[in-house]
Amino acid sequence: MTRCLLVSPRFPDLSYWNYREPCELLGAKYPTAPLGLITAAALLPSDWEVRLLDLNTRELDTALLDWADLVMAGGMIPQQRSLLALIDLCHARGKPIAIGGQDPTSQPSVYAPADYLILDEGENTIPQFLAAFAAGIPRGTYRSPDKPVLARSPTPRFDLLCLTDYLYVGVQFSRGCPLNCEFCDIIELYGRTPRTKTPAQVLRELDALYRLGYRGHVDFVDDNFIGNRKAVLEFLPELLRWSQARRFPFLFSTEATINLADDPALLALMEAVDFRYVFVGIETPDTTLLLQTQKKVNTRHPIAESVHRLQEHGMVVIAGFILGFDGETRAAADHIVECVERAGIPMAMVGLLTALPNTQLTRRLAREGRLATGDFHTRTGDVDQATSGINFIPSRPRAEIFEDYASIVRRLYAAKAYFNRVLAFAHRLRRRPKQVGSLRGRWTDLRALAAVVWRLGFRRETAGHFWRTVLVLVVTRPSNLETALHLMALYLHFSKHTQFVIEEHLARIPEPAGESLQRTVGASSPE
Repeated sequence: MTRCLLVSPRFPDLSYWNYREPCELLGAKYPTAPLGLITAAALLPSDWEVRLLDLNTRELDTALLDWADLVMAGGMIPQQRSLLALIDLCHARGKPIAIGGQDPTSQPSVYAPADYLILDEGENTIPQFLAAFAAGIPRGTYRSPDKPVLARSPTPRFDLLCLTDYLYVGVQFSRGCPLNCEFCDIIELYGRTPRTKTPAQVLRELDALYRLGYRGHVDFVDDNFIGNRKAVLEFLPELLRWSQARRFPFLFSTEATINLADDPALLALMEAVDFRYVFVGIETPDTTLLLQTQKKVNTRHPIAESVHRLQEHGMVVIAGFILGFDGETRAAADHIVECVERAGIPMAMVGLLTALPNTQLTRRLAREGRLATGDFHTRTGDVDQATSGINFIPSRPRAEIFEDYASIVRRLYAAKAYFNRVLAFAHRLRRRPKQVGSLRGRWTDLRALAAVVWRLGFRRETAGHFWRTVLVLVVTRPSNLETALHLMALYLHFSKHTQFVIEEHLARIPEPAGESLQRTVGASSPE
């Protein structure tokens, strides 16, 4: 019997998505569980003994490494440094390590020291690795150009998780996206033809969570949930019946393109099922830049109108914006702030454009001799690609872009501006209440409420804005007060993240572009 330790590398504490402080207030340790690893676990032989160590919720226990015959890990760009350190630690303790996931698939040379590289999609490549491992082969790289049929993907090993550690748990319905955004690596990794699981398959996964006693927030991790509209329209009625039969044990979130707002049938079904959060990549309110970067879907209707329609169907819109596109001007900062304010979006993730490995953008910049020199992982910093971007020669001065970036986050996450957006959003939100159980229980909810009141209601920077928002909603929209409190709690994270971003990037402004980015003269396309 093989003893296998699955390790989820640590995400940096100051990443936009690392809501540690609000999580702790709500009785959790980290926002979400490592779905990729527990899916990989389900592909391993049934006679293996498998354990999971999530370094985002637990400290590294070297005794677990000593227990294991094999360590398996994977991750994304923000986890890269932690993953590379894990490889070194495993080798120092004489343990073989197998690596996979998005970042190793995109840049396998960075992870060359690992014993095994299990790249692309695990349903195809994990069986290759298992055959080699059983044969005693000590090293290898396993790839597959084919995209697996998701109907054959197994139910993830949710039983390996400590469910109370997480604010929400993920499931997956589809992979791939039909769009062709120049900067996106999802279409390179998973293709432009969305593949989906069957409705029965997803319901089995939800049943597995339900039987484990989980109640609360489930996130569909799809990069574009509505990429295959026909399949979604077939799935949602079945999900609604399943939820109704169990008195709505889960609320849902996902990521989708903004044209969701143009589809009344989908909106009605998602509202009925209780989708409460949706991430939308707005990127920029500048139509010319959207067309240039091939995100035409965002140009069909005014952004604010589309966002308001989603809010009126019960959804909190989390919006992504990017700064640093070619042809951008100094007006970009004002335009992004105005768009966020006009749409009433409390949570706006603003990132710097990054030339990710193996994207159309990176290939174009290479042809133009505009890529930075050096390995990608040495250029992206310690946080994530969103705050460590502009890893190329931009069309306007880098110092100007950084200055605009700091200006945007400073204005968006000033206490008054943030709490005003929460209030405006809560007035617009229309939500039909569902009966949703709580994993943590009402006592934990009450303690979390007391902590939020103490941290925000008696803090000089936020007290006036907090109590004004609470009192107005108690009188005008009491049904939306809980959602508003959750959003206000997130301010504890956003204020720290903003401070970090401003200090980090203002410090980098004086750097001449040529010092950190040199033209790769005569660079050829990676193609």
